[in-house]
Amino acid sequence: MTYFIALICVIGIAAGQILFKLSAATLQRTGSFFHLSTLSTLFAAFALYGITTIAWVWVLQKIELGKVYPLMAMAFVLVPIGSHLIFGEKFQVQYFIGVAVIITGILITVKA
Repeated sequence: MTYFIALICVIGIAAGQILFKLSAATLQRTGSFFHLSTLSTLFAAFALYGITTIAWVWVLQKIELGKVYPLMAMAFVLVPIGSHLIFGEKFQVQYFIGVAVIITGILITVKA
């Protein structure tokens, strides 16, 4: 269960990064931090990061940091996938090689 919550934290961090990018795009479009759409997207990103941080502290009470922290590397996999789906950003071949290296590293460290 604790590893499941840790995975939810990773997904939350990745989603927060996507929300920060959305708020940056909205800021560029509106030209103001105080525009409702910019503020709401930015607030959602901060709220998600806050909730995720509290959940992460709970996870750290249950599992050693060295055992659970490698899961955070999954954010390096999830954020580009989200940016592709939401913003249409393109992948390079190097991305897939990097994903394979990251996942291999996560598997090695979690099993250690």
